[in-house]
Amino acid sequence: MCTQDASDCSFQEGRVNTSQECPQILPSTQIYIPAGVMRPITLLAQNLPQPQSGQRNYECIFHIQGSVHSVPALRFNSSSIQCQKTTYDYEGSDISDLPVDLSVVWNGNFVIDNPFNIQAHLYKCRALRDSCGMCLKADPRFECGWCIQDKKCSLRQECTSGGNSHQPLQLAEGAGWMHATSGNSRCTHPKITKLFPETGPRQGGTRLTILGENLGLQFRDIQMGVRVGKVPCVPIEDEYVSAERIVCLLNDATSYRVQEAQVEVCVRDCVNDYRALSPRPFTFVTPFFTRIQPSQGPVSGGTRVTIEGSYLNAGSYVAVSIGPQSCHFKRRNAREIVCVSPAGLAAGGASVLVDIDDAELRNPEVKFNYTEDPTILRIEPDWSIASGGTLLTVSGTNLATIREPKIRAKYGQAESFHNCTVFNNSVMVCLAPSVADSELGFSETGTGPDEIGFYMDNVDALVVVNETFNYYPDPVFEPLSPSGILELKPPSPLILKGRNLIPAAPGNNRLNYTVLIGETPCVLTLSESQLLCEWPNLTGQHKVTIRAGGFEYSPGTLQIYSDSLLTLPAIIGIGGGGGLLLLVIIAVLIAYKRKSRDADRTLKRLQLQMDNLESRVALECKEAFAELQTDIH
Repeated sequence: MCTQDASDCSFQEGRVNTSQECPQILPSTQIYIPAGVMRPITLLAQNLPQPQSGQRNYECIFHIQGSVHSVPALRFNSSSIQCQKTTYDYEGSDISDLPVDLSVVWNGNFVIDNPFNIQAHLYKCRALRDSCGMCLKADPRFECGWCIQDKKCSLRQECTSGGNSHQPLQLAEGAGWMHATSGNSRCTHPKITKLFPETGPRQGGTRLTILGENLGLQFRDIQMGVRVGKVPCVPIEDEYVSAERIVCLLNDATSYRVQEAQVEVCVRDCVNDYRALSPRPFTFVTPFFTRIQPSQGPVSGGTRVTIEGSYLNAGSYVAVSIGPQSCHFKRRNAREIVCVSPAGLAAGGASVLVDIDDAELRNPEVKFNYTEDPTILRIEPDWSIASGGTLLTVSGTNLATIREPKIRAKYGQAESFHNCTVFNNSVMVCLAPSVADSELGFSETGTGPDEIGFYMDNVDALVVVNETFNYYPDPVFEPLSPSGILELKPPSPLILKGRNLIPAAPGNNRLNYTVLIGETPCVLTLSESQLLCEWPNLTGQHKVTIRAGGFEYSPGTLQIYSDSLLTLPAIIGIGGGGGLLLLVIIAVLIAYKRKSRDADRTLKRLQLQMDNLESRVALECKEAFAELQTDIH
């Protein structure tokens, strides 16, 4: 029966009624298996049933990179089972170890529970361990060590000089095979590959980062062994990464005349086999600064200033103060430091202080002048269209103290800003920000935004100003034609019809429209409901574009014909007819020419026949006359 109450069920022979009585694999030590090495795997378990006659034995199933590998298993008793000796491998020389899902199957299809998700870990000693240090810092549960003769990370039995014992060797310096469990293990031939920074002030305090290979296995290996030339550099234990990275604090070097020096790392002893020199020298410099730009800003702070000088990228740490307050650091290079000025205590000059590591840079001639915060008096005109982009003239005080002022507006969910250009302390011009993306509508009589104001460094009082400012709907224009193409010829003007062309704003200010025929502007005449555009001397098809402030719209394409009394179809017809007539005339002339040639040939033939006839008649007459004379005599 189906029930939720376990007490309703009675125990039957050969069955279990609690999860603890089920056959299952239990956790033991982690299972680490070197790839390619034949090895059995022994697992702890409980309640493993004894296979009966006719039943299949146990199997261990391994899922390796998507493939299933089955290995016969031997049940020792109800609490122990062994996967038989075999080799395991996986693809990828860049994978140092690979967790593998493991399951045990009984009688072909009964999977023994694995409630603790026990896995096996396959590993390759050589993967990602090209140096001695990387090899010996591997998980000590891996049986990896450094084969000195072969110069590779390997199992002990794979090392040609490592002997046959399965225990790690306690080796003398430079012999055989080293494992991390040997307390005195250390790698020869340390190497420095990179320094950062490569310059620092002579006053010291630079946190020097040294990257490389075989840089000791424990902090004590290099604790007293780092120097820059003759200047000690004290390693910081919390930032030490075994074999790979040393971070040290450079001592004062003002008493040393040398400008460049190599960084030296010694692993316990400063002998050649355990000594590394940097490929590039570390340079001691004397940084200084000469001026600050801009040299003034509002007392509320927020001015982005540039401090100019030399060697300003030296060392590992930089701090800039203007007066007693910190200047918020942004970036630096050899010639400049960029930071954002803090709020000043009052208007007036303040000293500029630069600290690079333990070097304190001072220049009494360089001051930053705090001015009174700028104010806004009025905005003219006090309106724009939803797309913004119209020119606004802003009047106020102390405006020139701001390098990058911006005007902002917010209406509903739409918020945007535009840069302003400062003319002098009392005037700047801005382009009105757009609020066209707002989900709220605009009244034809004007709609005030939720906020209008200015970003002027850290002058929070100007983020929202109490100005009466209105937004009007964007102009709306009709398409040129249903097809989008309008055909015109000179001198007909282009008429663009629409609404909201002249916002109902007080005063005489109007929108400045630009209409482009292709890329060429036309001469405009504006009325309440239309724009009259007289285009220049153009022909062909051209896109029409209307712009006003940030508003831009194309009502279609204009097809312009040349200034002619005939239409294009008529011109084409006349041209075709003329061409046909010309062909007929040519044909007649050719026929006439042929006829003329035939007549000439006939005339010549008749003339020849007449000549022949005359010759024969003359001959016959001559012969007859001769006969007549003969008869007379």
